[in-house]
Amino acid sequence: MGCTGTNGQTRCRRPKPAHLCSGGFATCRQRDCPVLGTVDKRALLLHGPASMSRRNENTNDTDDVPKAKLTRESLRRSMWIFGYLGRYKGMLIPAMIAVLLTAGMSLAFPMLMGKLLGEAMEPGAILKQANSVAKILGIILVTQAVISFFRMHLLGRAGDRALADIRRDSYNHLIRLPMTFFTERRVGEISSRLAADLSLIRDTLVTTTPQFLRQSVMLTAGMTFLFVLSWKLALFMLACLPAVLLFIAFFGFRVRGNSRAAQDRLAEANVIIDETLHGIQDVKAFANEAHETRRFGKSLDHYLEAAFRLIGGRAIMVAFVIAAMFGAITLIVWFGARLLVAGDIERDVFLQFCLMTAFVSGAIMSLPETVSQIQKAVGATDRLRELFDEQTESDEGDLSEDRERSKGAVEFRDVRFSYPSRPDTAVLDGVSFEAKSGQRIAIVGPSGAGKSTIISLLLRFFIPQSGAIQLDGQDISQAPLGWMRKQMALVPQEVLLFGGSIRENIAYGDPEADDDAIAAAARRANAHEFIEKLPEGYGTLVGERGIKLSGGQRQRIAIARAILADPAVLILDEATSSLDSESERLVQEALTELERGRTSIIIAHRLSTVRDVDQIIVLNEGKIVQQGTHEQLLLEHDGLYRMLAQLQLG
Repeated sequence: MGCTGTNGQTRCRRPKPAHLCSGGFATCRQRDCPVLGTVDKRALLLHGPASMSRRNENTNDTDDVPKAKLTRESLRRSMWIFGYLGRYKGMLIPAMIAVLLTAGMSLAFPMLMGKLLGEAMEPGAILKQANSVAKILGIILVTQAVISFFRMHLLGRAGDRALADIRRDSYNHLIRLPMTFFTERRVGEISSRLAADLSLIRDTLVTTTPQFLRQSVMLTAGMTFLFVLSWKLALFMLACLPAVLLFIAFFGFRVRGNSRAAQDRLAEANVIIDETLHGIQDVKAFANEAHETRRFGKSLDHYLEAAFRLIGGRAIMVAFVIAAMFGAITLIVWFGARLLVAGDIERDVFLQFCLMTAFVSGAIMSLPETVSQIQKAVGATDRLRELFDEQTESDEGDLSEDRERSKGAVEFRDVRFSYPSRPDTAVLDGVSFEAKSGQRIAIVGPSGAGKSTIISLLLRFFIPQSGAIQLDGQDISQAPLGWMRKQMALVPQEVLLFGGSIRENIAYGDPEADDDAIAAAARRANAHEFIEKLPEGYGTLVGERGIKLSGGQRQRIAIARAILADPAVLILDEATSSLDSESERLVQEALTELERGRTSIIIAHRLSTVRDVDQIIVLNEGKIVQQGTHEQLLLEHDGLYRMLAQLQLG
């Protein structure tokens, strides 16, 4: 399991991915990155998985969950999940008692029927006995039905409440994990843990575990009754079981292998669907509908091949199990008939034994599937435990703690940084600069120079290998993480809004803000006018990732959000580079309002937007190669900034 390299603030607990892009994800230029797939790498770096396209390579079908060996250690590690169910003992204990009662009542059927049909009686006595047995069985069946209703009702309520607790704790833990966790995993894997794994655990808690308990009770009690009825016949039956169970186990292993292969192929087909739907604009722009249909068809053909092998294996196993169990029952009847003739067993006892054997056989036949489900649940629980074992970001310093607002003075001192995946490649190499309170600092340079990495380090998404980053003269690693990030606000190039209303998206800067504060922030961001023109105003739903709004409108909502957050340090990551002229003008006006009275760190490709900043830092290959104002840098004839300015400004 483990790599020994560092993983941000913690030690890496997993094998590293086969591929991690040089210079970090911010500089990855591969369209189909083997780790992330087709995603916006900079959005991942700055915003985490919320900004990534969903890649559900893991389906919600529970057959895709790996099965764990049922060892003592694996079962011990899985028992913690029952602690959540144990919180609801008032519902759980009566439900478990109900399971035991219904299992015991089921065994009354073969005992009563065997006694009725096995005794030699006159016709009148048979009818009288039949009426008596029918009344008793009727009472048992009604009682069973009532108890089963309350059992399922109580278990369902307890299971859903326990699952809600697990989901809440899982999500709470997940969003507090460091960025290094998200850069090493695909969103499909993470969402699978919160969907398929938890649903499987819920089914195990509510259905499989009670079923296993019921079958175990029926098997144990049934075998006890069989030995009481005839120990000779019971021993003969036990002698027949090992061969049957071995064949069931063998075919079960083959079927499970085919099942996993089929799910893998289906998952690959689902990835194609996910890719094409998220990239539907490109598909249509290149008129590749037929190509994608063929690609999906080939993937489905591979799935069908695996599925047919699975169907064949299951058919063979079911046929064998039926033949083997009925063959075993036939052998038991054959041997019992000889005991009956020899006078070693009574007729009614023999019939009771045969009927009880059928019940015990049913329990035995259903055990492999139940154990398989428990294996899946153990595997799902192990994966969930791995998530909980991941160390979260430092959460010292509650946001309610009374701390002064930052003055916004930022300083980098000889910062060196390499991504954990490529420790030999320096992304930043001895970077030092200072942004005094209220200053506007621009960072420019070619793609891959390390500009976005500076933002990630400032927000403490990653920790530098050496050097120091200070806020108001204090190392940011020593400041409470929540408080520190609250002093900053980010306006990215590609704004990916949440799927709620405009009001909710602006309020993300300050969830406690009222409608008046939200509207005031929108006015300062030049957003109020277009919002008011929408049919539902601030209640307008923005759609998935803000798709219902234009790029300029999304940018202004992001600026309003930042205004509402009232940060001491403003971070702008090419906030106007992808806008048209009119949208850029409106956004630039909003940014000017936002920057007033704050320290601003601006990542820019368009040099026209940084002419009047206090200081420009030119970054190349992880090093600061120039530093000064726009006019000063233009005077350096051999400088990189002058070359970039000539290319852009003419």
